[in-house]
Amino acid sequence: MSVTSMHAWSSLAPYRNDANFSNKSLRLSTGKITLSLNAVDESSSDAPAQIIPKQMKKKKLKTFQRYLEIECWKRQDVRDLERVLIAVSDACRQISRIVSRAKTDDLYGVATNTDGSPLDENVQGEVQQKLDVVCNTIMLRAFCGCSSSIAAVASEEEDTPRCCSDVMGSDAFSVGDYVAVFDPIDGSKNIDSSLPVGTIFGIYKASGGLPADVSAFKQNGNTMVAAGYCLYSATTVLVLTLGSGVDGFTLDPDNYRFLHTHEDIRIPARGNIYSINEANFHEFTEPVKRYLDSMKSGVNGKRTNARYVGALVADVHNVLLNGGVYSYPGTLSNPNGKLRLLYEGCPMAMIMEQAGGAGSTGFGRILDVNPVETHQRIPMYLGSIENVFEADQFHTYYSDVKEEGH
Repeated sequence: MSVTSMHAWSSLAPYRNDANFSNKSLRLSTGKITLSLNAVDESSSDAPAQIIPKQMKKKKLKTFQRYLEIECWKRQDVRDLERVLIAVSDACRQISRIVSRAKTDDLYGVATNTDGSPLDENVQGEVQQKLDVVCNTIMLRAFCGCSSSIAAVASEEEDTPRCCSDVMGSDAFSVGDYVAVFDPIDGSKNIDSSLPVGTIFGIYKASGGLPADVSAFKQNGNTMVAAGYCLYSATTVLVLTLGSGVDGFTLDPDNYRFLHTHEDIRIPARGNIYSINEANFHEFTEPVKRYLDSMKSGVNGKRTNARYVGALVADVHNVLLNGGVYSYPGTLSNPNGKLRLLYEGCPMAMIMEQAGGAGSTGFGRILDVNPVETHQRIPMYLGSIENVFEADQFHTYYSDVKEEGH
């Protein structure tokens, strides 16, 4: 592991322990409800006081760990992934805490080398931020250090895939029947404005005994066995599919466990939300412009709503729960768009399809695209099946108009 990664991992100690509170309490009455104010232990000066309505009872919800125990007991084909997914949920809890403390703990800004100079640009041509480096290290160790199931990993932040033996510094981690892909912190620049960010991941079976190199990752999304994302926003939500539906888990701020709050998520067949960066309108091709105009005119006579946060996880999560379409199409200057097939496209498309929706490039299913290289970009439409189908129809019927107009 690189010196930068080791330094990043050692800096995580403050985030791996929850704050301790004393048993002292003060009861406040508002006339309608009684609140309990837990005093802060003087030895823990940075811990906040908690005001909890006494009459509000916790829902009896299944924990994420219990959910996995049951699912892996029912399905032997995913049993080897139980420890991996528990480790991923732990990584998401750590990242959630780091994101909320990024400003106060000086995790903003450009990542630097030991001599203070900025790190080299990543393969995307972007200067890495401190938060990118720290969250990348957390995810690498989560996938590689939890069990012998994952043989290699590919990160959106790194130039090439890495064997887990390289990540962990031991040949004992060189075995495994699966490979994992992930984007450790999607939309990291949003944190400067306290806007949502997220983590995206997917797991493939290394079929045919492929070695843990680039060839192991050149599989289309149909071979993916698990995919998920974690949204860090007003609440922290982990969404997961094991290939038999989609479930969501919300991080309980009191005991810091993920609880099963969204059972069997199903996206509406059609929705009235569209999520797209309209600042690119004049760069869009003719099919995209016409589709966008169609969405603005309404869906089934109902007014549509534009919702765009600028972080893939946040925008897709909104569409998943409420219906509609998220799109990041190609432009005249960037026909393949901005988003990556392996780290963003395939995991999100698998989630959408398992929830009854669809994921398309505008010309066919995202999951049918065979990767040419690990950082390949593709245009994306994700959301309700009827909305995405209409996007494909506009590309089919108006692609020739593009040439006439330009």
